Amino acid sequence: MGFLKKKLAQIWAPIYVNKEKKWIDNPVETQRFWFKKLIKEAENTEFGKDHSFSQIKNIQDFQEKVSVYDYENLNPYIERIKNGKNDILWPGKPLYFAKTSGTTSGTKYIPISKESMPFHIEGAKSSLLHYINKRKNAGCINGKMIFLQGSPVLKDVNGIKTGRLSGISAHFVPGYLQGNRMPSWETNCIEDWETKVDRIVDETVNRDMTLISGIPPWLVMYFEKLIERSGKSVGELYPNLQLLVTGGVNYKPYEKKIEELIGRKLDVIQTYPASEGFIGFQDDVDRNDLLLLANHGIFYEFIPSKELGKEKPQRLTLEEVELDTDYAIILTTNAGLWAYQIGDIVRFTSKDPYRIIISGRTKHYTSAFGEHVISYEVEEAIKEVIEQTDAVVQEFTLAPQVNPSEGLPYHEWFIEFEKVPSDMTDFSLKLDHALRKRNSYYDDLISGKILRPLKISTVQKNGFSNYMKEIGKLGGQNKLPRLSNDRSLANKLKKYVY
Repeated sequence: MGFLKKKLAQIWAPIYVNKEKKWIDNPVETQRFWFKKLIKEAENTEFGKDHSFSQIKNIQDFQEKVSVYDYENLNPYIERIKNGKNDILWPGKPLYFAKTSGTTSGTKYIPISKESMPFHIEGAKSSLLHYINKRKNAGCINGKMIFLQGSPVLKDVNGIKTGRLSGISAHFVPGYLQGNRMPSWETNCIEDWETKVDRIVDETVNRDMTLISGIPPWLVMYFEKLIERSGKSVGELYPNLQLLVTGGVNYKPYEKKIEELIGRKLDVIQTYPASEGFIGFQDDVDRNDLLLLANHGIFYEFIPSKELGKEKPQRLTLEEVELDTDYAIILTTNAGLWAYQIGDIVRFTSKDPYRIIISGRTKHYTSAFGEHVISYEVEEAIKEVIEQTDAVVQEFTLAPQVNPSEGLPYHEWFIEFEKVPSDMTDFSLKLDHALRKRNSYYDDLISGKILRPLKISTVQKNGFSNYMKEIGKLGGQNKLPRLSNDRSLANKLKKYVY
């Protein structure tokens, strides 16, 4: 059976990828199709009537009638859906609410419709088929697969099933993969993350794992527990392990650590599965950027990062974007999100086809001194220095120190090392230099002696995990911010610093 499944996947992958080329080669026309379809289908919803969808003939009309929304602006409509109303943002009721943690509005309830749910599943399937086509090898689906995800137990909100996106997705694993899937349903339903990972180790430590999926911090925790239990590297324990599938946060800062835990290099597919829609995946495993999914029920707009905060920011469509420029990504979806700002900053690396990297968050940056440092810059800086030194980094974040007790202000990096660099001074200097290369404003502030070079505060082992546990955000889909613009996070971390 395993051989047959592998053979069929190898036959089907090139057929599927060739079919995908129709929209990959025509992304602008595909986006126009989705724009017209979405407006037409939602014309008679409450939102559509409030914004005169019947009078919208083109994208300019849409941008004039529909301002950019965030969750706080959209929440009155969401509340009416939660109270049992139909035809509010999208015809009928959502199939699901995906619960996410908001920075200003507490828990967010993101609608997923019967029309949008298949695209969440299709995105995951497509990423694997593109990989199989690229490598001409389907061995990754031959053994056991583990998906480190949230609990699939869903609550009911006025007839709408509600839970984490990863938990909702667990209900849609295709039948032909069910026999390979791990952990067990009972284990997947455990809410406490530490207990859950221990149980996953119990179930998987002696199995033939060929594919492992999860966000990088979860993978690190899982791999460390496997090594502790077995006394072997992950690669020794799973000699047929071929592929990691990850998403949620940039993989690169974790790459060296994960490779050390495995004991060898593996292929890695990075994905971009937001609760609001499946936006992209690494269609070429030999590249680091992600194919933007222009045919997945989403119409995209892009706001140049310098326009953020303006009352009427410039809103660009796909054909208007430029390479190597940071944009806030705006989604209009077949789940009823309209000109919705999800909070991510992306940068285009290619326009043939359209490929992106996630370069930051609109609310996660450091600009206490006018430097406007973004996530991509700090992640690339620390990755460079890890490669140049003997250090292994477990986790990190940074915050400005505006009023030190003495001397000039500075950036304070909180770093949990798996392996502390043999020369911390050299590591700090290299890190400061790497960030200066990537951010000219920061470089000017250091050169002009407005700031002094960064300072590193070493976080004790498991300090970040303990912090996330303390605030009730260990596991799930919760991620540590890379950057802060004030000291609130830094002050809470101080108790975990050596």
